[in-house]
Amino acid sequence: MKIQERTGAGNNRSAVSAPAGVGERLPTAPRERKPALAALAVLLILVGALGATVLVLRAGDRVEVVKVTKRIAPGESVTKDNSTSVMVAADSDVHYVKYSKLGALSKLKAKTTLYPGTVVVGEMFDDKGGLPSGKASVGLSLKEGQYPSTLQQGDTVALYRVAANGSSSSNDDKGTGGSSSGRTLLVPDARVGAVNNKSDSTISTGNLSITVLVDNDDVAAVTSAASLGEVAVAVVPGTGN
Repeated sequence: MKIQERTGAGNNRSAVSAPAGVGERLPTAPRERKPALAALAVLLILVGALGATVLVLRAGDRVEVVKVTKRIAPGESVTKDNSTSVMVAADSDVHYVKYSKLGALSKLKAKTTLYPGTVVVGEMFDDKGGLPSGKASVGLSLKEGQYPSTLQQGDTVALYRVAANGSSSSNDDKGTGGSSSGRTLLVPDARVGAVNNKSDSTISTGNLSITVLVDNDDVAAVTSAASLGEVAVAVVPGTGN
């Protein structure tokens, strides 16, 4: 009797299923693939790469243009002495003046004052230029000895009337003002516009042609002396470039 009870008890234990192990994972449903999202991600990557490429190409599309390095008054011109070249991003909406066109630009005159650092555009110039109110531009033809060798566009100068057979003394080259024997001060602070260097002529004669900006009240005296070749100039402290 006891043997049968033990056997029955053993059979009962084998009929009960063992619990699942702790480390075993429950079965999961297979993942659903979404090819549309993958294609969209690839498309976004391509668009971003294309945009970056366009920006790099545009940044590399640069042109060499004219930039002012010295102050240029209305009626004055841009030359190699008062300008330089600078690279800027090309823009069809901005009428930059290419540095290769500097020769043609030098024949035009500024409408308004241009300050150092200005990148010039075509609208700033015309063939007449603009003069400040109450000012006039006068041309002078100077002989060697009537101007300092360092004279350049933008300088502030004093204009003297000298004897027809004489010229300004060495003091003029130092920019001294006032009047002395044989010299009469015409204008204390004229501003030099265009300067045609001796090298511009086929034959070097030592003569120099310049334009100066003077008050309207001084035009008669200056032109009278200039017509007789009796004008000498001296550089004096001014507003600077």
